[in-house]
Amino acid sequence: MNFSQGLYEVQEKKRWMNMEKLLVTGAGGQLGTELTEALVDLYGGESVIATDINPDVESLFERCAFQPLDVMDSKALNKIIKSKKVTQVYHLAAILSATGEKKPLLAWQLNMDSLLHILEIAKANKLNKIYWPSSIAVFGPNSPKKNTPQYCVKEPQTVYGISKQAGERWCEYYFNKYGVDVRSLRYPGLIGYQSLPGGGTTDYAVEIYHKALKKEPFTCFLKADTFLPMMYMPDAIRATIELMEAPREKISIRSSYNLAGLSISPDQVYQSILPHFPEFKIDYKPDFRQEIANGWPQSIDDRYAQEDWGWVPAFDLEKMTAEMLTHLPHFLKKTQGSES
Repeated sequence: MNFSQGLYEVQEKKRWMNMEKLLVTGAGGQLGTELTEALVDLYGGESVIATDINPDVESLFERCAFQPLDVMDSKALNKIIKSKKVTQVYHLAAILSATGEKKPLLAWQLNMDSLLHILEIAKANKLNKIYWPSSIAVFGPNSPKKNTPQYCVKEPQTVYGISKQAGERWCEYYFNKYGVDVRSLRYPGLIGYQSLPGGGTTDYAVEIYHKALKKEPFTCFLKADTFLPMMYMPDAIRATIELMEAPREKISIRSSYNLAGLSISPDQVYQSILPHFPEFKIDYKPDFRQEIANGWPQSIDDRYAQEDWGWVPAFDLEKMTAEMLTHLPHFLKKTQGSES
């Protein structure tokens, strides 16, 4: 390929991207904050609309439009999609695992009904693509614990996992029945520095870095040797964008892809921090989240993601810890101590 041909292809890709209009729901959450920023980098701020039920998060989105939105209001959702000529929706709004166990009916209603609103609107308006995140919470105590395969027994024990399992079935149904190009990843626990823990069972692996930097002891709500699949946020963001940019014919799974990054325990995270903070202390007081974690995989087999669209993670534990401890202080300074 000569230079002029390459330049033409780059220009054509930019032109195509500029024709897209992306709506992100739940943009103020842990995943939404960083994914929205990455989408702005890729498509440009004029092509991205961030939405969240909490109007106070508007300050996070200086590079793109922001609009308060309750995803349970299907009329308001449909209105913004039609009026803004939205072509893609990244539907991230959800109640997570630990919070969901405290309010199970609300979690089911929000997680399930909002997805159905999006799928119906996508069908009616012939949207180009829909992204909806699933989770390793779809697996249960009878699923294989190590190298959990794409296809296996799934008997989730939390309302969050039940809603994600049901959501996967609806996504596949809307693709098969109506041709809605919906794509999904089963995220492991996500670790990032640009937002605070959001009520998930794996959130110990975010909070522990906050405590280390504050030079405070950390009490972990999981046992020291509880292995769970995890992923550093930049890998999760890259995986999401790679999946959404993959040619339609490359996507063989329309429920949700297994996705793997790290398989780590609280003690391993603690040990990775000690070289940076030798005085850091930890103790363990397992609570109800331990039972949730016991039903989840310890490691994930993501061969379909590797084969279909070339997924390869970039971060190991040591590299992630170094980045977290480097970047997190800047985030904390920026938020001016808003963390409780």
